[in-house]
Amino acid sequence: MKRSHPLSVDRKRYRKVRWFFIKVLLHTLWWDVVLNRPLLRVLRKPPLPRWRLVARRFRALAAEMGGVLIKLGQFLSIRVDILPDAVVEELAGLQDEVDPEPLEAILARIEEDFGRSAEKVFPWISPEPLGAASLAQAHRVKLPCGREAVAKVLRPGIEALVETDLAAISLAFGWLRFYPRVSRRVDMDWLTEEFVEVTRKELDFANEARNAERLESDLAGLPYVHIPEIHRSHCRPHVLVMENVGHIKIADLQGLEQAGISPAQVADRLYTLYMHQVFESFFVHVDPHPGNLFVKPLPLAHEKERGVKEFLPGDPVPRHPDRPFQIVFVDFGMAVTIPERLRSSLREYAIGFGTHDAERIVQSLVSAGTLLPGADLKRLEEAHETLFSRLWGVRSGQLQEMAWEEMKFFLREYRDIVYEAPFQFQADMLFVVRALGILSGMAARLDPQFDVWAKTIPYAERYAREELRKSPGKILEDFIRRWNDVAEIPEELNRALKQARKGRLTVQADFALEARQPFQRLEAALLRLARAVTGGFLLVSGVLLHVHSTGDGSTFSLVLIFLSFLAFLGSVKRF
Repeated sequence: MKRSHPLSVDRKRYRKVRWFFIKVLLHTLWWDVVLNRPLLRVLRKPPLPRWRLVARRFRALAAEMGGVLIKLGQFLSIRVDILPDAVVEELAGLQDEVDPEPLEAILARIEEDFGRSAEKVFPWISPEPLGAASLAQAHRVKLPCGREAVAKVLRPGIEALVETDLAAISLAFGWLRFYPRVSRRVDMDWLTEEFVEVTRKELDFANEARNAERLESDLAGLPYVHIPEIHRSHCRPHVLVMENVGHIKIADLQGLEQAGISPAQVADRLYTLYMHQVFESFFVHVDPHPGNLFVKPLPLAHEKERGVKEFLPGDPVPRHPDRPFQIVFVDFGMAVTIPERLRSSLREYAIGFGTHDAERIVQSLVSAGTLLPGADLKRLEEAHETLFSRLWGVRSGQLQEMAWEEMKFFLREYRDIVYEAPFQFQADMLFVVRALGILSGMAARLDPQFDVWAKTIPYAERYAREELRKSPGKILEDFIRRWNDVAEIPEELNRALKQARKGRLTVQADFALEARQPFQRLEAALLRLARAVTGGFLLVSGVLLHVHSTGDGSTFSLVLIFLSFLAFLGSVKRF
């Protein structure tokens, strides 16, 4: 969204947000960089309590200041699939902790946009808001025609607050340019521009109305989704009026059960909707947190016969097993289009994922440009094959329990990939990845037995059939390629025999994953032994130096003794 003039930045707010980021940066540098060294690791505090305290402080700051910080907290609070419960619990309260604006301020905003009193625009406005989000506030209203609707009104002064937060976040992104492991994988200037643009679009209600209408068009063929009607006659730059769809919140498991709606079926349909958006329509609602998704109960056949056309928000819904329903989206400010250059790669990834084809997955990453030059493709294939063998069929609810152990396993077995991190991220896909991350956490809450692996297979098979229909010659190409490979076997074998007769045959071998483990444990033990011997040697040297030193030399020797003792103790504790 272009601006004719820059908005002023709240300097006091900017300094406060910036100082928080500085403290997080210093915290990371001290505890996770400086003290994460062999000789100093014994002084390092456990990470979970530290980061829980950081999350608590962020929650307090975001709840106090609102703005873009709330959006970040909402994203983190839904990641139950990968974040520890302690951290998630600290952030979860941010979902409903935004204090509403006074009604007088909302009425003044409406009058400013319409040029007349709010009573002439809406004959009735609910004094209590339906919801108070970080950027806007929603009130039930009545239109002059008598229909009830919901008016979403931007908070007064929110534009300046968003610009302030974006300035502070852009500064933090700028710091990351100096960290090679980040800067060589992400174009930070591009990422900053993309983040700022998408965030500003949330303040553009005309853009949000267009997004809602496009999503409705894209999902028109799916009967289990509902997009609220936009009342364009009553929309203005700071006011968006739409159909009231405040049915059952998607995270209200008790409410779903009382209506007879299966949370597992809700998770299944929500997953289907996002598969359609990401892989078929390529236009994605990227802010699917629980406040933006509702479940609309539908009447059964015998209820329709009694004259029940639909259930309005707030209507009592009789419980009936397997009651039909629709998933309802709201808040269309954050929606992105997947670029043409990535669409075929995404489908290739889905096909590889659903068919356990690690080679196809890695090749899709190559074609998408998400791998750094020189990445070890065979090693990446091996890592994906291990991932399939260990996690295929694991339900969403189990992933959180297994996350820590699996992370330790991959750090141990594939530390070369983890530390080298041969990926470079596409800035225009980050919000889609964010949405899928939120979706993963939500599916785990709705249905701990949700099997994302099995749900993906039908899509992979369908996409594979579609690819073959589009390129019928591909079957012939694959056959010819495989026939050529077979035809080359006699020649390769003859060449190998000639090399063997000349005594020049060499064989390159590598240990299997299971065979590597004892050697890796031995390597780690030898490293710990070396550290212990070095620490012990320095400890003895420090004692001898202290005995024969005075003055400054004595002080230096005491420091050497202390550090050597910690290093020796830390090494011994690891045996």
